Amino acid sequence: MQYDYIIAGGGCAGLSLLYRILNSQALHQKQVLVIDQDLKNKNDRTWCFWEEGQGLFEPVVRHQWPTLEFKTEHFVNKFALQKYRYKMIRGLDFYNFVLDVAMKSDRVDFKNEKIVELTSEKDQAKVITENGHYKADYVFNSTSLLNPEINTDNSLLQHFMGWEIKTSQPVFDDQIGTLMDFSLNQDNGATFMYVLPVNSQQALIEYTLFSPIVLDKAVYQEQLRSYIDGVLGISEYDIVDDEFGVIPMSLQKFRPNLGKRVINIGTAGGHTKASSGYTFQFVQKNTQAIVQNLVAEKSPLVKPSFREKMFQWYDRTLLEVMISQKMTGKAVFATMFKKLAPEKILTFLDNDTNFLQDLSVMSSVPTIKFLPAALKQMFR
Repeated sequence: MQYDYIIAGGGCAGLSLLYRILNSQALHQKQVLVIDQDLKNKNDRTWCFWEEGQGLFEPVVRHQWPTLEFKTEHFVNKFALQKYRYKMIRGLDFYNFVLDVAMKSDRVDFKNEKIVELTSEKDQAKVITENGHYKADYVFNSTSLLNPEINTDNSLLQHFMGWEIKTSQPVFDDQIGTLMDFSLNQDNGATFMYVLPVNSQQALIEYTLFSPIVLDKAVYQEQLRSYIDGVLGISEYDIVDDEFGVIPMSLQKFRPNLGKRVINIGTAGGHTKASSGYTFQFVQKNTQAIVQNLVAEKSPLVKPSFREKMFQWYDRTLLEVMISQKMTGKAVFATMFKKLAPEKILTFLDNDTNFLQDLSVMSSVPTIKFLPAALKQMFR
């Protein structure tokens, strides 16, 4: 069967795009195929992000925090959010929300098959799986098939293990989320904890590192146990959910497309923020722009604006500093949270500051360490 669109990979980016297509009246006749080798029936990840007002996926926001804190062993910066709220969406809730809508439509098909190749021709694209091949006007790819080589010279990995724990007694303040607690041993790289309470007895505790290599899983588990007991003072709890993930933070260029007919989305399209690993909101901006182009009968390939290219340069500069070990991740973020209004940092990380605000953020970090990295990445 010939489809209008094939979505290769049914994760955050693929299902976000599907949901936007299904909610577009102008695209109501388009036939869509979603191909993913896995059934989306597990809570395999959690997305956290900051947002103004209510977003498209507000119905599945599990919890949101009006106050955040940043910690090191030397200082704590607790700040009430003014324009943002920090939000959490569980993967399974997101999958179920989109799939419930999709299952009610007669114009969406699903295939649970392993994708082995993508091709782009003049007038159509093709997805080849272990079971067959499928054709469409456009393929939107979020698999790793077209990813560049990731190695320790050009990339860090953001890797993490999270436990959602439940206590027998109320011990958490669910109005305050710990964005980063750097008061940990930094021997394995930039290392911090998230603490995100969803009620007074339940919280997601996540051990996160920015480093070249993934650790043995026993290390993450030991660090989580040590933090929950020694720092939070909680000795009795049940682990009600867990997650483990690895996100590339790379100087490598993720190609936006293969020819005119295969469009990369999500991490595959370079929409994971290289300096922080945040993905969810950048996926939403990109998939919204794709649908706008489709409605206007334009190419769905969204070209970055000059400002977006500037932010990519900022990201590469910060990564260059950390990869070359000119400055640790802990030192970078601690310096920023000491000198700047925290919401300015969040706005900057959201690629939403103006040029004068960019300058104030850049002036908060040591020029002698960042300028050579910036020049290197400018001419790269």
